[in-house]
Amino acid sequence: MGVGPHPLPWPEDSRYDPELLEAGDRRNVVDRYRYWLMAEIVADLDTRRHGFHVAIENFQHDFNIGSVVRTANAFLAAEVHIVGRKRWNRRGAMVTDRYQHIRHHEDAQHLKAWTATNDLVLVGIDNLPGSVPIETNPLPENCVLLFGQEGVGLTPEAHAACDRVLSIAQFGSTRSINVGAAAAIAMHSWIGTYARIPE
Repeated sequence: MGVGPHPLPWPEDSRYDPELLEAGDRRNVVDRYRYWLMAEIVADLDTRRHGFHVAIENFQHDFNIGSVVRTANAFLAAEVHIVGRKRWNRRGAMVTDRYQHIRHHEDAQHLKAWTATNDLVLVGIDNLPGSVPIETNPLPENCVLLFGQEGVGLTPEAHAACDRVLSIAQFGSTRSINVGAAAAIAMHSWIGTYARIPE
């Protein structure tokens, strides 16, 4: 993965990192950001971020949080919100957390207050009683998608804080799908409704 040293002459652009130009760029970034300074990549992403946020409860040492962050980066979420414990398992993020704005909230009530202040709809994603299918109920354009921990799903406190709860249709024998997979499905649902897809 990555590219070697940039051939001479080097580009005359302040966005480029001289160290990367000299040594090569082995980071997990798309080609347009090869050799760029990290801060410049984040600044460019900030000009194009989408209107949805992603939040995940963090009460266990859940490997899936990193996967959710990585997917949020892929779909260019505005921010990722960690609810509960401040420390989380970054391994699955594959370093994408460096390019993603991450905000911490003490609990679901603090997240709810933040969404209200920022005119965002808090949407829980879980197959709880009373939830409605995401397939037939489009996501709001400006929203926070809230996910619970693997196995247990949304806590009762998080469920109560949500403005609405959407479920993902399943047709097999399993009770639930992996939270990382559910997050990817929900984010892509938003993308399919609102994002401008390149030709």
